[in-house]
Amino acid sequence: MIDLLPSQAERWQKVEALARDHFRRAGLGEIRTPLLEYTELFARGIGEATDVVGKEMYSFFDRGDRSCTLRPEGTASVVRSVIQNGLLSQGSQRLWYMGPMFRYERPQAGRQRQFHQIGVEFFGLSSEMSDAELISIAWDFLNDLGLRELTLEINSLGTKEDRKKYRQNLVSWLEDFTELLDEESLKQMNQNPLRILDSKKPHIQKLLNGAPKLGDFLSNESQERFLNIQNILNTLEIPFTINQKLVRGLDYYCHTAFEITSKQLGAQATVCGGGRYDGLVEELGGPKTPSIGWAIGLERLLILLNEDSFEKQFTEVYMVNKGDKAQVEALRLARDLRISNFVVEIDPSGSAFSKQFKRANRSNASWAVIIGDQELIQKEIRLKRLKGEIVGDNEYVVKNSDLNQIIKILRS
Repeated sequence: MIDLLPSQAERWQKVEALARDHFRRAGLGEIRTPLLEYTELFARGIGEATDVVGKEMYSFFDRGDRSCTLRPEGTASVVRSVIQNGLLSQGSQRLWYMGPMFRYERPQAGRQRQFHQIGVEFFGLSSEMSDAELISIAWDFLNDLGLRELTLEINSLGTKEDRKKYRQNLVSWLEDFTELLDEESLKQMNQNPLRILDSKKPHIQKLLNGAPKLGDFLSNESQERFLNIQNILNTLEIPFTINQKLVRGLDYYCHTAFEITSKQLGAQATVCGGGRYDGLVEELGGPKTPSIGWAIGLERLLILLNEDSFEKQFTEVYMVNKGDKAQVEALRLARDLRISNFVVEIDPSGSAFSKQFKRANRSNASWAVIIGDQELIQKEIRLKRLKGEIVGDNEYVVKNSDLNQIIKILRS
């Protein structure tokens, strides 16, 4: 778990602000859920056989002897909330969330034990159009950030019945190659064979090139639905590739699964992952509700964004002041200028003006406002231009009560 220092936090704020703007324009509502939930929620919502639940969750018993867990992902908490608060009875819900998640896993680039996600969830929307819209929101957000080396991979998981047929054929095929499977894959054969398709082991992926393909087991309805989504994405001019190894292991997932990846991240290439989970709301005690969502890991996202993607916010006005009364006057004027949308820094040192001017220049401020004993007696301030194209005077004397004139000069 790491600290975010001011220089880093500024980059995060700009990404978060852009996300909020995209979601606002897409008509999404924000939802905020607790960091702590009952462990059972994630055991049911993520799956007891998964590594997340079995190995990576921060779980403990509280003073009431209840098993609690720091949330390892956002979807289960959002589903719990919409059920518990009766949102599903109010029509379809288009929601987004942002915040920290926790997993006990091996830290690496872009992956910490406290990490942050931005996610979008649609509830009560079942059409191919909603799948394509959800994908387009993620795609446009990432492109607006300036990311260009992105690949959208999509697949169809079909219906529960489609996957049952495929699972039987896949297991039957794998049984002829058990001597080539690793321990983890052999375990998955009995628990969740589709998860083998997602193995990161090169020899497993090479073996799977000859395995049955899920697409060959989709019903006509599932195939038509998947084709419609491809046609909509083509109309939207969002490029994609079909990856038949892109799966989700749990039964409540169905139809669309997708990932947006970047080669810049190496083996852990996924920037955004999502899919349709029509069975999850019912699994967690709610009514049968078609649902789809995605999540983006902020740490990974920021690795892809170089410094040129961000404009650093510099100080615009540096308040040079000396003396107790001058410092109070500097604070008063700084407050008025901040309310007027200027970025203002006050020198707190009380040192000689020459030293304060050196700090003012280092701050890269456009203007220095000078307040000393003489200025207080005259009820004036001095404005000195520190940078920019200087036309005419570069220093002005203004009554300290004439805020409009001060602002006019600062904006000149």
